[in-house]
Amino acid sequence: MIEKFALDKLPVLISSIAKNEKLYLPVDKKDDISVYKEYEEGDALSTKLNTLRSAKDFFFPQVQPLVKFRTEGQKIEVIDEREEPADYVIFGVRACDVRSFDVLDNVFLADPVDTYYKAKREHATVVSFACSAPGETCFCHSFGIDAAAPAGDARFWIIGDEVYFEALTEKGKKFAESIDFKSLGASEDASNEEAVKKEQDRVHGIQAKLPLYNLKPVDNRDKELEVFNSELWKQLSDKCLGCGSCTFVCPTCQCFDIEEFSDGKEYRRFRCWDSCMYKDFTQMAAGTPRKTQMERFRQRFMHKLVYYPIQHDGMYSCVGCGRCLRRCPVNMNIVKVMKAFEEEA
Repeated sequence: MIEKFALDKLPVLISSIAKNEKLYLPVDKKDDISVYKEYEEGDALSTKLNTLRSAKDFFFPQVQPLVKFRTEGQKIEVIDEREEPADYVIFGVRACDVRSFDVLDNVFLADPVDTYYKAKREHATVVSFACSAPGETCFCHSFGIDAAAPAGDARFWIIGDEVYFEALTEKGKKFAESIDFKSLGASEDASNEEAVKKEQDRVHGIQAKLPLYNLKPVDNRDKELEVFNSELWKQLSDKCLGCGSCTFVCPTCQCFDIEEFSDGKEYRRFRCWDSCMYKDFTQMAAGTPRKTQMERFRQRFMHKLVYYPIQHDGMYSCVGCGRCLRRCPVNMNIVKVMKAFEEEA
């Protein structure tokens, strides 16, 4: 069932959602970027293709308090800093970022389950936003993602002066029931599905003309050692600065470190994002297991394109969002790695 209402009613819908639940959505900021933020009256939904950082922050934040210890003499008090999150809505998530949640779920919801991630994930309702104009750095279709038909609990399309809304999951249907579509002047008939199908065909036509349309990952699950020992890694990694920019904008990277801070009376333990591109990542008493930038570069892309698919039935740990293409200061990215191994194959 697809509901249709006028585009000028979208701010009314967004405002009404925020009255019932905590709402987050992408909004435009200066310097031509958009970011997710909690809704404040008057905020407008950004129509940019990607936010600067992905929506993974909601489930796997950059800094996550874990536990606090308070000491008094030989007494130690352990304080769980977690608060049960309230239900909330993430509105306007693009198809690539929605798929990234599946990648993260395979890691954080597998045994042993990460209870911090699980709590945030369960309380979220994800409302996705179909793409209408994929860009030159987009290649989500390479991983079987349909930008014009995103997953999620519910989804919407903006087509001309109309918004088309569809609930997908039980959580999405419950969310849709809380919306007063009648007050938005919404209508529901077979022509809505026809309009959405026509829009999807149009978007697929745009994708077919993009420079990365024919990019496909090579399935190297049965050639793990061969790819690991390839001479291509030295050539590909020569330009890499090891700055970690690609890992911090990536919606599927999961590397983290555990840190502690003390003021002499209390010790606070938290986890924070880390990067496999840093030389002190997984540092041990005997040193680091990957001593060169080539080894660290190889680890990152072997995980994305070989290790993760081996462990998860062929699913890749990349969603083709293009953030790393836009942010790498030396223009070295996963697309060049994929093309190099495609040529070698």
